[in-house]
Amino acid sequence: MSDRTTDLHTTPLNALHIELGARMVPFAGYSMPVQYQGPGLGLMAEHQHTRTAAGLFDVSHMGQLRLVGPDAATAFESLMPVDVVGLPVGKQRYGLLLTEQGTIIDDLMFVNRGTDIFVIVNGACKAGDIAHITQAIGARCDVTPMPERALLALQGPQAVTALTRLVPGVDKLVFMTGAAFAWNGADLFITRSGYTGEDGFEISVPDNAADALARALLAQPEVKPIGLGARNSLRLEAGLCLYGQDIDTTTTPVEAALNWAMQKVRRTGGTRAGGFAGAATVLGQLNGTQPVNKVRVGLLALERVPVREHTELTDLNGAHLGEVTSGLLGPTINRPIAMGYVPPSHAAVGTRLTAVVRGKPVPMEVVAMPFVPTRYYRG
Repeated sequence: MSDRTTDLHTTPLNALHIELGARMVPFAGYSMPVQYQGPGLGLMAEHQHTRTAAGLFDVSHMGQLRLVGPDAATAFESLMPVDVVGLPVGKQRYGLLLTEQGTIIDDLMFVNRGTDIFVIVNGACKAGDIAHITQAIGARCDVTPMPERALLALQGPQAVTALTRLVPGVDKLVFMTGAAFAWNGADLFITRSGYTGEDGFEISVPDNAADALARALLAQPEVKPIGLGARNSLRLEAGLCLYGQDIDTTTTPVEAALNWAMQKVRRTGGTRAGGFAGAATVLGQLNGTQPVNKVRVGLLALERVPVREHTELTDLNGAHLGEVTSGLLGPTINRPIAMGYVPPSHAAVGTRLTAVVRGKPVPMEVVAMPFVPTRYYRG
């Protein structure tokens, strides 16, 4: 990564990042902290601190928007192969915006707040996502971007302890639920979710209160600042996709092994089957009437050699199978891990493959994900 941050957007926490000695890098059009300097900081230490205590992430580059109107849920459901209409108030769900060919425009999170549907999209995709959603369903509901709000993520087994001191009642939330709270006069919307595999929260906060809230959280003994580097290693150990690497407009949800995200009500035979962009392809792949030529799998290197994205994957005879999309040395398990795409014939757990690293073969094995067990709080 480059240290050049000229002409990049900054988040409301930019001054805090600089004060904390962050190494700032370009990411999704923003100047963002990749890691911090100081005692107990740096990529590996930040990763382990999040696994054992609580880490604070600035994710204000993400896009926030709300869909308002009596037809909002039905309209939004027409863009995705997921159940929006049946989502209870206060519940959150993972969604996938699809092209007409059934490939993935972006993955996102959304909450039924009763008065609206609150949506969080990826930072690098937010302008395109908002334009796509507005063009597709803007005549059926109000699509209102929320650029005046920042987003913080507090992740780790002690996140609930730290946040409850500042915002009493958040401990009542369970995984994939959300509610409105207040802190020092600022309105917050908090969900119990995140991108690390740990228990934790994502906090939507007005821009003008974000710096003060971040400082208050960092004043808690459990909390340290965490950068993009550890965010990436944490999410990979949790087996979670990064848009633009593991999923994009060349992959369908079935190829990406995201079948779990598509509820029965939207599948063939369901009460609201189909009716979404790319339904013919996605439903056909789900029921076996359309081919699935590649599948995302978890991979464990059998030698201590990190295997990075774009590394070629071959069978044991050297024939090309696919490539790695994400890979690194997993700090928690202290083993090289990766995700990549291979034909279904080589996707079964236990299958041996080869990664070609700088011209040399590295033996790999297909393994189940996540690489590190998740610890979401379900009550």
